[in-house]
Amino acid sequence: MEIRIAIFEDNKLVRDALEAILNGTPGFKCTGTFSDCNSIERDLRKSEPDVIMMDIEMPGINGIEASKKITQLRPFSKVLIQTVFNDSDKIFNALCAGASGYILKTESPSRQLEAISEVFNGGAPMSPAIAKKVMQFFQSKNVILVAPENIDFQLSEREKNILTLMEQGYNCKTIAEQSFISYETVRTHVKHIYKKLHVASKAEAILKAKQQGLV
Repeated sequence: MEIRIAIFEDNKLVRDALEAILNGTPGFKCTGTFSDCNSIERDLRKSEPDVIMMDIEMPGINGIEASKKITQLRPFSKVLIQTVFNDSDKIFNALCAGASGYILKTESPSRQLEAISEVFNGGAPMSPAIAKKVMQFFQSKNVILVAPENIDFQLSEREKNILTLMEQGYNCKTIAEQSFISYETVRTHVKHIYKKLHVASKAEAILKAKQQGLV
């Protein structure tokens, strides 16, 4: 099975290089390359990607805003941020916008391919420097160690189980197999989880679940 990848990158040289790497590697297929995110709904319909490689700084709609749109338009496509920026605010905003991974453009082609596979299979790849920044951000903002709000989010036992599996890094296909339910049923449960927790992405759901002691 090939992983279908769409590239959103305003630098043509980078865009063409990524496309060549993907199409020259078995198991990967570039289904579209785009220089901006201004027509992202149309571009997603055209390319139907499993994974979206997303730059942050682009003309018009930036990568963070685009990631939010993707969460609404194709919530089960995975966004892998690939950028030169490694400041904490951009990293955290990108993850909360729905990105599943965040790597730097300085990573080797082999690491880029590895990150795509990780994201596709439910992981959350990060460059070492990015992971360190994330931890520093959490520590400085006390993000993880906030006191629970003692709110009953009215999650069903099935939803709690799926949320736990999401936190463990499993994708919807694997969750369906482990839970002996259909893929579409998992998708429906995930939508209900997002609604009950008042979040818009997997990253936000997991973070809030950890904050509130749900997982």
